[in-house]
Amino acid sequence: MNHTPSAKPRLALFDLDHTLLPLDSDYEWGQFTVREGFVDARDFAARNAAFLADYRAGTLDVHAYVDFATEALRRLGPEASAAARARFMAEVIEPAIQPVARELLQRHRAAGDEILIITATNEFITTPIARALGVETLLALNLERDSHGWFSGRIAGTPSMGAGKVTRMQQWLAGRGWDWGDVHTSFYSDSRNDIPLLERVDQPVATNPDDTLREHASAHGWPILELFPAG
Repeated sequence: MNHTPSAKPRLALFDLDHTLLPLDSDYEWGQFTVREGFVDARDFAARNAAFLADYRAGTLDVHAYVDFATEALRRLGPEASAAARARFMAEVIEPAIQPVARELLQRHRAAGDEILIITATNEFITTPIARALGVETLLALNLERDSHGWFSGRIAGTPSMGAGKVTRMQQWLAGRGWDWGDVHTSFYSDSRNDIPLLERVDQPVATNPDDTLREHASAHGWPILELFPAG
């Protein structure tokens, strides 16, 4: 990365699914629970696909989705869920992490940038993924805990989706004693849902963009990065 000299801290923000990963980890976790027999395969796959289509269209009811997506976790409990997640990481996620994604992260590290992943996928799924990518700061969708300390099926705080990503990032900055003007920010994302945050940062990068984001990026002169070329 060739950066102009700046006294400001530099933050490199990344979406996760279809940005650093060539798949949707939330959706793939759902498919994994089907294969493992944790859910009724008869209707789960169809509902999971419908929620994914809503997300891509920018119409997802995130609260309904989280209730649906955490149903298997709530039933399995902490120990069995952790074991299942370890298998999911080994079988689905780790083989999908591509060298080009690691190289992009490393270029930002070498330039002295602080790296954050900000994702609408929940913390249970994404915590080990961020760790596998070597990223310490993760702003994921937080899950509410019940009186037993396990997931309730509801969201805790502001969902890190759409305009909620701007709110979550603002909260993170405030926790460091910063505002937007105190830092230089770049943000990589594939999704139309992330246009609010892409418009807020100093350097938006449409990465493997969906059709809506590609059109928006082209109209606004944003760089377009094809990290995972087709074919």
